[in-house]
Amino acid sequence: MLDELLGRAELKERIAELEDERDALAGRLEGESERRTEAARARQEAEKEVNRLEDRITELEDRVERLSGDDDSLDYRGTEDLRGDRLREVLSRLDSLSTDAEGALTAAVADDRSLPSAVESAFGDRASLVRRAAPCVALTDDAGLVSVALSPPRQPDGFDAWSDGFDLDPAWFHPTETTVVALVRGDLFALGRYEDADLEFVEGFESDVKSAHSKGGFSQARFERIREGQIDDHLDRCHEALDEFLGGGSGADAGAAGGDADLVVLGERTVLGEFRDRAALTATVDASGDPEAALAEASREFWTTRLYRL
Repeated sequence: MLDELLGRAELKERIAELEDERDALAGRLEGESERRTEAARARQEAEKEVNRLEDRITELEDRVERLSGDDDSLDYRGTEDLRGDRLREVLSRLDSLSTDAEGALTAAVADDRSLPSAVESAFGDRASLVRRAAPCVALTDDAGLVSVALSPPRQPDGFDAWSDGFDLDPAWFHPTETTVVALVRGDLFALGRYEDADLEFVEGFESDVKSAHSKGGFSQARFERIREGQIDDHLDRCHEALDEFLGGGSGADAGAAGGDADLVVLGERTVLGEFRDRAALTATVDASGDPEAALAEASREFWTTRLYRL
């Protein structure tokens, strides 16, 4: 009765209405926030899949383009991934070939846009298979006993030459005594060097970087800014570790442990661009595990040569 006389009853009713409206809006906001989080998570998962398959897509597109003018009836007699003892055995066999002067052709084919005339002539109708394997090193002899292409980790500059044997540089296929290899991911770094062809782990670390799935109630934009900042800090640590080990140099001119370091940087495609200026070579690899195990896996994947039997 007193509330009605003082006009407070109407105000209380209005307050209750506003509180109900507030609760309803809060519920809608929470629902929208959950939907945005789910949408962001789905987008991130899609982006991760895109990153994983991007190189493969490019490879397939290049193959379609290369095959557009090729004879579809031709195919390789076989292919094989060579590494370790098997790679050394195959290279030894090829090195052992001895012919008369100008009986063996070695040709480094840098790309599939054009083939050296020597390759076109020597391989005949199977020259298109060399084009398909490019970049590669193509080998054959004038008796047709050998007809293969090798896709080494280090592709040499284009050349072709007939000689009394195949001209194969071990540095195309194996690490040298000055090779330093680094593995860089958005949250991991590992560094190693080669001693007597064996990989020696030097150092490694992992950084605290938010996962690709957002958690909590903050906005996706804020989450991504925080994560990008953490990755930038991690990459700065990677550069500092390389500077300390290499003596502040870059690329093949950097000094490490008494010699000129031949720096190879492996890792995720999204971060490799940060190291191309200082590395002699970069390559995308898929390696997981702790720093030492991941480095060993990445190095094994990189130092693999693809053999094409033409």
